[in-house]
Amino acid sequence: MTEVKLKVIGCGDAFGSGGRLNTCFYVDAGSIRFMVDCGASSLPGLKQRGIQVDDIDAIVISHFHGDHYGGVPFVLLDAAVNGRTKKFQIISPLGGQRRIAALLDLLYPGTEVLGKLDMEFLEYNVNEIMDLGSWSLQAFDVIHSERALPHGLRIEVAGKVMAYSGDTSWTDVLFALSERADVFICECSFLDLKVKGHMHYLELESRLAEFSCERMLLTHFDQQMLDRLDEIKVECLRDGMELVL
Repeated sequence: MTEVKLKVIGCGDAFGSGGRLNTCFYVDAGSIRFMVDCGASSLPGLKQRGIQVDDIDAIVISHFHGDHYGGVPFVLLDAAVNGRTKKFQIISPLGGQRRIAALLDLLYPGTEVLGKLDMEFLEYNVNEIMDLGSWSLQAFDVIHSERALPHGLRIEVAGKVMAYSGDTSWTDVLFALSERADVFICECSFLDLKVKGHMHYLELESRLAEFSCERMLLTHFDQQMLDRLDEIKVECLRDGMELVL
């Protein structure tokens, strides 16, 4: 069975708390290499970890907030400038191509990017399993800013399952999303602060026994969470962390 490697390029919140980079996970399954989310700081984060844009076949976007997809224009610009010829897939909620084209026009007006690349924009639908050849994707509705079209993601590749909550308030959907997953990356922005659209650790801790995933990893921390990680009973991500699923 192919080894599936996961590199944490960034696991920080929108404010870069603790100096952490925005959300970006890189998965290398041999025949397919993809990113899950691509926050604004992702391109320098990738290069710090020795990953070039040519090492990426696809980007999966959980929702349209800048700390989760704001780095896509910079990745595509790098690809275009360096003459990438192989296909590049972007997999997102509805409207991904339009939003990314608009971002490119705002950030680099007059610079041709998409026309220089072999691009394929795909859109997923909630609960439908998207067959991507050597891997598959299933999206789940979660509770976050509605205009950002938030989703949790369940990805199966090389016989392994990676589940990712995206940004969300508590929802029982997380049980189905992470059911028997090899790894479940779960947003837990706050220790005890109740903020609509995000989770806090105390409410998650009270439900831990109900999860069936093999391994849970927490992400997207504010400064209070970072200051009190020694009180957290669940494994926590850090930038640069490498895992084998």
